[in-house]
Amino acid sequence: MTWTSRLALGAAFAALVASAAPAMADLKIGIAAEPYPPFASQDASGKWVGWEIDAANALCAQINEKCEIVATAWDGIIPALTAKQIDVIMASMLITEKRKQVIDFTQFYYDTPPAIIGPKDGDKDISPEHIKGKTLGVQVSTGHERYASKYLVPAGVVLKTYSTQDEANNDLAAGRLDLVLANSSALYDFLDTDQGKACCEIKSIVEKPKDDPGIYGEGVGAGVRKEDTALKDKLNAGITALAKAGKFEEITKNYPQLVGKMTLPTGN
Repeated sequence: MTWTSRLALGAAFAALVASAAPAMADLKIGIAAEPYPPFASQDASGKWVGWEIDAANALCAQINEKCEIVATAWDGIIPALTAKQIDVIMASMLITEKRKQVIDFTQFYYDTPPAIIGPKDGDKDISPEHIKGKTLGVQVSTGHERYASKYLVPAGVVLKTYSTQDEANNDLAAGRLDLVLANSSALYDFLDTDQGKACCEIKSIVEKPKDDPGIYGEGVGAGVRKEDTALKDKLNAGITALAKAGKFEEITKNYPQLVGKMTLPTGN
């Protein structure tokens, strides 16, 4: 066999291998470093687990990408994305017009209503007039902070912000807060713990203001850089495929506290 023939054969073999092998690329999936159970938290071994971790892994498998979970401080997660330290944000981030000025989003992959919890005293009146003077805890830079700042603080509610949801929950359990506002799904998870069972109860599900979409946005989506349109399209196709296959419902069955309490995409 001539050198030219060997070269041609080698090139043909390489092309065959390349066409047969699945296209795999590394994607860094940014999650919030702060625990947010049942969506994302570290187990005893330090491994990240939770509904959103399972969803991210399922999505990466669906779009045939090799992904790495990268924990990033919540208040720096968008800068980390734009600086290309991560490629995708999957951190229970609400799709809002303000955020869309900086980054882009996929379609939503879950949504939950907000809720207010407080001490077990049977008082379920959370009208602004009734809770005037009470201290309400929220996680910083969330729709809950925006909602409380706009609709409750002007009525006399005292707002206290926290870096993590756990900190707010712990202060409520210790009596240093009167109320906490957060995603109902995360709060149900807290109320299912020994600490939550001992101290607190759901006061009310909060209706999202329909005429004010800037508060709670359009559900939770995956954040991507504006220029990464091909990646966005690929992620959207993956979310649609998972929804049609019932994968999100399958994942949710592993988290009984979330069953029936989430709005999931249908794939239509």
